[in-house]
Amino acid sequence: MPLPWVLVFWPWLGAVVLALVPPRGRLAPPLNIGVAAVSLVIALALLGHPPGEQGWTRIDAVNLPLVVVSALVGLTTAAFSAATVAAERFDALRHRAYHAAFQVFMGAQFLALVSDNMGVMWVAIEIATLASVLMVGVHGTPAAVEAAWKFFILCGVGIALALFGTILLYLAAQPVVGGGDPGLSWAALRAVAARCDAGVLSLAFVFLLIGYGTKAGLVPLHSWLPDAEAEGPLPISAVLSGLLLNAALLAVLRAEAIVSSHPGAMPPGPFLMGLGLLSLLLGAASLWRRRDARRLFAWSSIEHLGLATFAFGLGGAAANLAGMLHLLGHSLVKSAVFFAVGAAALLKGSQKTEDIRGLAASHPVLGWGLALGIAALAGMPPAAIFVSEFRMVAETAARQPWLILPLGLGLFTAGAALVRAAQALCLGAPSPDRPVAGAFALRGGMLWATVPVWTHLALAAALGFAAPAAFGALLREGARILG
Repeated sequence: MPLPWVLVFWPWLGAVVLALVPPRGRLAPPLNIGVAAVSLVIALALLGHPPGEQGWTRIDAVNLPLVVVSALVGLTTAAFSAATVAAERFDALRHRAYHAAFQVFMGAQFLALVSDNMGVMWVAIEIATLASVLMVGVHGTPAAVEAAWKFFILCGVGIALALFGTILLYLAAQPVVGGGDPGLSWAALRAVAARCDAGVLSLAFVFLLIGYGTKAGLVPLHSWLPDAEAEGPLPISAVLSGLLLNAALLAVLRAEAIVSSHPGAMPPGPFLMGLGLLSLLLGAASLWRRRDARRLFAWSSIEHLGLATFAFGLGGAAANLAGMLHLLGHSLVKSAVFFAVGAAALLKGSQKTEDIRGLAASHPVLGWGLALGIAALAGMPPAAIFVSEFRMVAETAARQPWLILPLGLGLFTAGAALVRAAQALCLGAPSPDRPVAGAFALRGGMLWATVPVWTHLALAAALGFAAPAAFGALLREGARILG
């Protein structure tokens, strides 16, 4: 079996085992960690895998960095979950469903990233969505069910539109490449795009952008994201913001590369820049009126995915590199922030911002980790997000100077709101602790939260300022492939 398929089927095999393991023996959390650790080893092995197509999969410089970061976030989320799952108070059925759905999601996430087949990618993103819906609604409370239902309905509409766009793209290529798998291959379609019907290509991109853009949390079909991240189990916020959004945006980028290869098709860049700026501005403004900490950082995800989308819409090697760097940096930093906020919510007994105060004084290692993570989200050095935003601003000033005003306004508004949130959550007099029973009862205690937080922050800083030369070359090659 080719290594990319091993990466896909290994978590799914783990999901079957986790669905059968009795929760009373407390085997599921460490087994979940073990499955995620092996997935990370396989993902790292793909760094030495020869690029190119293997059946329905393709390894290239665009998806490989996303695969590695996804596997890392999956492992740290599994570790954080092991220390906090007792506090979720699942019954036996929900305990099994939660762990099995997590590994189903991870396998689908990997399949969506490595797929070279439009149909397979569509199915993978749909599987990841259904697994996410199950995890969001697993508590069964009215708020969780409402969030899961909203997630399902809005993303169901999105995935239906993406399916129609996929069919249109296949029909556009069929007269050139014929039927079957070649007509569904991203790489094959890009090679023959210039000979396809420009009108059909343009229409297909509109449906794909709206459909997958819903999954990526882009405005205006974004409203499922804050509810899903605020009401689901604490660890799930990390994979929703850090992983699922990336896979959906990758599908948009693959479609953009095809449509932009036809000189007669509509240019996709302005659409991406428009949706990106709209997401940035709305997300930045919404950060000022959030009283729920998890909902606050969900809006930050909308803002940052908007920034990455804007960079890819700007296009060119430098802007695409900034977009890739931003996606990776956001995945690392946002998951670290959600780990820290989740741990704080368990310590304080609430996820309301007014109940989480002075964290740096009461729990210094966790509090300062959260403060640095929020500062990184605000675009401050030394995280990779600072480097990517600096590159975006420089490219915009050089090529589209009239867009500097809305871009700068969004960055300033979001940055100021996040600094304000960091002051409220981390500084000042600490609020009283009201620990949730069962949280961090494993040996090591808070290390299960602080080690993932600081590991992600260190990697985000290294990605921005001390990335290995080989990894930097990989990102530059990915930017070149995107065009």
